[in-house]
Amino acid sequence: MATRHVLHPLCHSHPHRSSLVKALSRLQFISRTLNPSQTQTLKTRTRLVTSATSSMASSSKKVLVPIADGTEPIEAVVTIDVLRRAGADVTVASVGKEKQVEASWGVKLVADALITDCAGSTFDLISLPGGIPGAPNLRDCLELQNLVKNHASNGGLYAAICAAPSVALASWGLLNGLKATCYPSFMDKFPPEVNKVEDRVVVDGRVITSRGPGTTMEYAVALVEQLYGKQKAEEVTGPMVMRQQHGVEFSMKDLNSVEWKSNGIPQVLVPIANGTEEMEALFIIDVLRRAKANVIVASVENTLEIVASRKVKIVADVLLDEALNLEFDFIVLPGGLGGAEAYANSEKLISLLKKQAESNKLYGAICASPAIALEPHGLLKSKKATCYPAMIEKLSDKSESNNRVVVDGNLITSQGPGTSMEFALSIVEKFLGRKKALELAKTMVFV
Repeated sequence: MATRHVLHPLCHSHPHRSSLVKALSRLQFISRTLNPSQTQTLKTRTRLVTSATSSMASSSKKVLVPIADGTEPIEAVVTIDVLRRAGADVTVASVGKEKQVEASWGVKLVADALITDCAGSTFDLISLPGGIPGAPNLRDCLELQNLVKNHASNGGLYAAICAAPSVALASWGLLNGLKATCYPSFMDKFPPEVNKVEDRVVVDGRVITSRGPGTTMEYAVALVEQLYGKQKAEEVTGPMVMRQQHGVEFSMKDLNSVEWKSNGIPQVLVPIANGTEEMEALFIIDVLRRAKANVIVASVENTLEIVASRKVKIVADVLLDEALNLEFDFIVLPGGLGGAEAYANSEKLISLLKKQAESNKLYGAICASPAIALEPHGLLKSKKATCYPAMIEKLSDKSESNNRVVVDGNLITSQGPGTSMEFALSIVEKFLGRKKALELAKTMVFV
């Protein structure tokens, strides 16, 4: 029997369903002024809209992703992004007093709601990201604890990654008698009642757990499969350009190799805009800050807060104008069609990139950005590059476009969301060496 969901008005709103409801209201209003023939036509249209509204309400899966100060941003954002790609209605809820939280690595995220707004809601899935002190902050939120416990007692799907399985779920007694995994250094925090498993993703009944930032994409796809089935999971996976094998070492195609230099601390600019692909941005920012690079996130918009391609709200460090007079060792563009178009249309950013290239300084782009932002402005001239597979025809030189990560001298490009971690780690390798990149990849449980 299907579960009937009672939704809190502040906690859930499906944009398409809202449009259908508005359309239905307009049709009902217009019907008062029509003749009998017109009325019959209108009734048919009204039935179609009503049917679509009902279908939307019944088929949309409701997911809660709580976030807190110290939440690991990759684990939160990738989960949200992938689930929204599958069509889930994901509510991002802050467990603090404000919607904006400062996640790990200085990343600022803005939630859709406060956890208190969700008290009267029910969900098909609740997924907890990790991070320290993010996981303890989730554990200590009484409203969230009660929500998850009630959800579990009603047979709902629940999940956690990194530190959250042991720190939160296990402490609430929600993993007793179940197989579960977590971040390697937190495995000994599991109580004896939990059957510890060292797999990358573990599914036991209605519970899904995973190990860390480097397993998040696998974890998110597993959540899609549990909600929607294997076919939907495969539909979501394909366009993301995910790896065929997880846990193996990454590689890049390195052409015309040159030494990537910095003064010891790489100075990096990451522009973001409305429509930027949030996964790609967060992998770059998170991984490079872990590698001790000084990463400045600059908004190309008129506000610090941008709304990314899957509606994740990210707050930049500065506006682009504030970054224009700074010196950067490396400028790197995340993808996302809307974001790439915003970069291409920003005269200031393109001018900055051209100066970077003309000075033989380092620059890069991933997904749509090589084809949409770099190619039209001559920033791939005489360069080998790759991009999102569906946009390969926009590259003047397609000879290396099947490679996941391509380096050509002072330029690095990559294919898409599923290559983001490899892209970021390849940047680390170029600056700091293979050994450092592999150490970081192991710390993040990517390899």
